[in-house]
Amino acid sequence: MPNDGLIRSRLKTPRAAAIAGMLFSILFVAAFSILRVSVPSDPAETGEWLKTGSAAVAFALNLIPFAGIAFLWFVGVLRDRLGTLEDQFFATVFLGSSLLFLAILFTVAAVVGAIILTFAANSESPMTSAAFQFARTLTYGLVNVYMIKMAGVFMISTSTVILYTRIAPRWTAFAGFVVALLLFFGSSQLPWIFLAFPVWIFLISACLLIDAFRQRPAEQPLQ
Repeated sequence: MPNDGLIRSRLKTPRAAAIAGMLFSILFVAAFSILRVSVPSDPAETGEWLKTGSAAVAFALNLIPFAGIAFLWFVGVLRDRLGTLEDQFFATVFLGSSLLFLAILFTVAAVVGAIILTFAANSESPMTSAAFQFARTLTYGLVNVYMIKMAGVFMISTSTVILYTRIAPRWTAFAGFVVALLLFFGSSQLPWIFLAFPVWIFLISACLLIDAFRQRPAEQPLQ
């Protein structure tokens, strides 16, 4: 069809990546903030939050699937934006770390959701339950060791790609390196530092959106 090229160019516009990245940032910041406030960071806590904050936690868990879908869309369209400039080595690290981050995020959400459903079915004090202690320790390890580290790897690989391809301003790459180092080595001392990850993605998305409006050619009428 004569309009296939025009339709494909519209589907590949970086504005789609920008919107998805911004949506992920907003949803993830909201979900992470609610979970941080509602659930104690100590993995050995007794589970008192289940009696007072389970509704807020359940709301945050419902936001996570939508945040994950937006992040996956952001990664996919960002790769399409790179096109032939994409290096195989960094592409593997970039895509692999993003998928592992999503897998861990969804696993944590599923485990916390299982804790809430189990407590709703049996409101016995969680302190007496070894299963509760195991689930809390598991989520603590997944978030503070594996998910944060995968986010750092994603930031380093993406920042390196930005430096070589110039798909975003260089300062976003340098900011990504700094935040990634903080995630690797300072997350235990700075419990809220993880919010810098979605903020960084929001900044990249904003730069892509601005660049799209600056370079957008005049739209051609459909034939």
